[in-house]
Amino acid sequence: MGRDFAELAQAAKSAAVDAPTLAAALRRHIRGDVRFDDGSRALYATDGSNYRQVPIGVVLPRDVEDVIAAVSLSRQFGAPILCRGAGTSLAGQCCNVAVVLDFSRYMSAVLEIDPQRRIARVQPGVILDHLRNAAEKYHLTFAPDPATHDRCTLGGMIGNNSCGVHSVMAGKTDDNIEALEILTYDGVRMSVGQTPDSNLQQIVAGGGRRGQIYAGLVSLRDRYRALIQQRYPNIPRRVSGYNLDQLLPEKGFHIARALVGSEGTCVTVLESACRLVESPRERVLLVIAYPDIYACADRVPEIMFHHPIGLEGIDHLLVEYTRRKGLNSEGVSLLPHGGGWLLAEFGADSAELAESQARAVMGELASGPSPPNMHLFLDRDLARRVWDVRESALGATSHVPGEPLGWEGWEDSAVSPDKLGQYLRDLHKLMSGYGYHSSLYGHFGHGCVHMRLNFDLESKAGIADYRRFVEEAADLVVGYGGSLSGEHGDGQSRAELLPRMFGPELVQAFGEFKAIWDPEWKMNPGKVVEPYRLDQNLRLGAEYRPWEPQTHFQFPADEGSLARATLRCVGVGKCRRLEGGLMCPSYRVTGEEEHSTRGRAHLLWEMTQGEVITGGWRDEHLKSSLDLCLSCKGCKSDCPVGVDLATYKAEFLSHYYAGRRRPRNAYLFGNIDIWAELASSAPGLANLVTQLPYLRGIAKLLAGVPSERNIPPFAPQTFRSWFRRRAPRNLGAPPVLLWPDTFNNYFVPATSRAAVEVLEAAGFSVRLPHAVLCCGRPLYDFGMLDRARGLLLRILDTLQLEIEQGVPLVVLEPSCAAVFRDELLNLYPADERARALSRQTFLLSEFLQQKATHFDLPRLARRALVHGHCHQKSVLGMSDEEAVLRRMGIEFESPAPGCCGMAGSFGFEAHKYDMSVAIGELDLLPAVRRAPADHLIIADGFSCREQIAQCADRHALHLTEVIRMALTPEPPLPEGTYPERSLVENRTAQTRRSMQHAGLGLAGVALAAAVLWNLSRRS
Repeated sequence: MGRDFAELAQAAKSAAVDAPTLAAALRRHIRGDVRFDDGSRALYATDGSNYRQVPIGVVLPRDVEDVIAAVSLSRQFGAPILCRGAGTSLAGQCCNVAVVLDFSRYMSAVLEIDPQRRIARVQPGVILDHLRNAAEKYHLTFAPDPATHDRCTLGGMIGNNSCGVHSVMAGKTDDNIEALEILTYDGVRMSVGQTPDSNLQQIVAGGGRRGQIYAGLVSLRDRYRALIQQRYPNIPRRVSGYNLDQLLPEKGFHIARALVGSEGTCVTVLESACRLVESPRERVLLVIAYPDIYACADRVPEIMFHHPIGLEGIDHLLVEYTRRKGLNSEGVSLLPHGGGWLLAEFGADSAELAESQARAVMGELASGPSPPNMHLFLDRDLARRVWDVRESALGATSHVPGEPLGWEGWEDSAVSPDKLGQYLRDLHKLMSGYGYHSSLYGHFGHGCVHMRLNFDLESKAGIADYRRFVEEAADLVVGYGGSLSGEHGDGQSRAELLPRMFGPELVQAFGEFKAIWDPEWKMNPGKVVEPYRLDQNLRLGAEYRPWEPQTHFQFPADEGSLARATLRCVGVGKCRRLEGGLMCPSYRVTGEEEHSTRGRAHLLWEMTQGEVITGGWRDEHLKSSLDLCLSCKGCKSDCPVGVDLATYKAEFLSHYYAGRRRPRNAYLFGNIDIWAELASSAPGLANLVTQLPYLRGIAKLLAGVPSERNIPPFAPQTFRSWFRRRAPRNLGAPPVLLWPDTFNNYFVPATSRAAVEVLEAAGFSVRLPHAVLCCGRPLYDFGMLDRARGLLLRILDTLQLEIEQGVPLVVLEPSCAAVFRDELLNLYPADERARALSRQTFLLSEFLQQKATHFDLPRLARRALVHGHCHQKSVLGMSDEEAVLRRMGIEFESPAPGCCGMAGSFGFEAHKYDMSVAIGELDLLPAVRRAPADHLIIADGFSCREQIAQCADRHALHLTEVIRMALTPEPPLPEGTYPERSLVENRTAQTRRSMQHAGLGLAGVALAAAVLWNLSRRS
């Protein structure tokens, strides 16, 4: 039988499929999306693991009928099937040479919540947090909650038997599934769950394919019952292998739970009935610090005695790596002193009861030997910041500056909690023997430990060491009565090791279990049973030789390599969140993998392989994916591994258009500094062309601006012109260089004038660069890097004296400041002037907080809605901005963590207008419309202010205008009047006067011309 399984598995793995004909048939028969193009196949070639297999094609079914048709047609063509959710699997179970069914796009609904029965019916693509949010209305929850809870799907959790922090409260996913509606590869659709003996006999007697399946399962159970009871570890986190124990009589012959954790190798899940449990209304977090992680592990049983609803462990390396990468700094700062930490969460119906549970633990630990340092967090916001440290662990431990790359492969073992401390010590010894090291963290309450080891997966010797290590590690955990996997599943990375844990007889039983459901062996072949070798299909491997093209950016953090930079993405999928966070705005609107940070990074990495993405710098799949990237830089900070798509996009476009003509709007928007300077010589005339009816329509058409947009008017007088005519102030005071960026010089100079007043009020002497300079920020959006490099070099040359003297540079436009802190260092990493200028560059708020602490900021008793520019939030940070507002007495909220949608010129491009507005409508624009009339709207980014002005009935103010407003208070405004009204009216009046003067000038010229023409005719 084992030989037969091997032959079946090999046939499934090597099946020849007529992909074009299959794709055509699928398109004829299903309503969903059928994608067999190279770009889509590249997107789904890997998951969150070390493995890569290019699929046959991808199907995004819209409903159950689509799934049935897709599976049926795939069977006709002999194509294997791989069901996929968020694609964050870490063991290789979500990549295969198969037709991928991605349920996350359309089949993602909560179908029903029954609070009386405490059951939820959901489709496989539903995001866990969406289910939990729906259940919370009834104070219920689905207990398993992996760190990916805001993007992982229930189908994926069922496939992997996921767990998470709160599995200590109500068990793994298999403990929380009551029934499944499933589809077999040969087309049998049925509902499965717990099966009483009477029903079981009736089903078997009924015959047919269903009866055959049940009869086979009964026979399997009866033949292997003793081995299952003997060899299955009795620990909370046994996830490895199939759940054959769920077929035992004492488990009620629960077929649904037996299928949980089968990783898509048996059936396709169409719908699931999930058990809901009571959700504690109040929660507190107790953080317990010991000298090291081993001491933490030793105390787990003592703490578990008090029934926390979550108990996690993190070590000093995780905290150090988090600090080094600049992640979750607030959360790290809240940890009590120690070298290892336990995060114990207690929950109850009342805050008092939850707190009393935690304090009971504190009292017990404090009175024992070697009492730990402890801190109890009653504030949910503070507790959330601490939890963020734990939830970001996978990304925080990957691509750590100064450390070798860390990989999965032995990241998920589990033992009984009372053996955890000694197991970790022995595991550490084993690691040290191989020269491996890693942070140790995980779900300590259930004895599950996570890690990322510095395997060498790029040489034969390194891969051989990797194999030897995991084989020894498997023997170690089995010796402790543990499990190879505690929640991530076996997939490919651990399936080959299952005989060491279960023995050959039970592995044979696994093969029989699969064959009962999938006789043709076409469901996710090569995973769990008859698997690929653990060192097969590696994403890297001994033959890994990526294309290393010459680039403009130097990628100093990635060994000067674009390929290395794109390898940063570890597939964790944080960019696939649909709510909150900086990234990824285009994914939040489209829900498309190709428009996520992960999808774009994977496509760029595939470009360096040249196997599927073969067009290199001219590849149209990549161009299409990058087209809707807003270059918001959100991923640079929000992505836990620092994927930097804005930089990658600029680099790609620079080569894509090399020797080619760019679209017209690229020259207009990218070179806005040139056109603005030209317009400043006749601003009234420029405004006539861009603001008057009919003329503005022609201007928009020529510029490629959507008709719905307004072209911002040019100011009658530039800021530089105003400053030249102004007498110097504060002579002899400490100097500060104010950067007159394109937007605050040519379009809204009032902002820069206000900055001068604020800086002088703070006791500084304000200077401007003696030459007209531009940082070139818009050029990056179009890949115009040759000119961008030249502009930066000119800045370094022009400001050399100020750089040497250490004169601070205050920049009002956040995107311009980000150029000096980011792109400048990436283009000129070895230029000491660049490093110095980067250190000397400040936003106004940063300067006031760090260099003008003596300045007594004026008070302003106002409420405000604050929106930070994406580049400010991702590169510069908002802490100083918020500190300045607090010092001024302004109460504020920041309801929109993401992008405004304008993103420089993105929202001014005609084919991106709908996307721009849709992004704004996610968070920012509704919040602005809800804001009371007397609230300030504060946004430092010019594009953010334009999006607000053009899509909502408000105008946002720059921070410097708000400070100036406080310095020179005006009489109280009538109730219901917007506080920005006078500024807006003044700006509008100035624009109108400039147009009138230009119009009169044109009329005068026309009249003079007419007179001269008439005189010439008479003569």
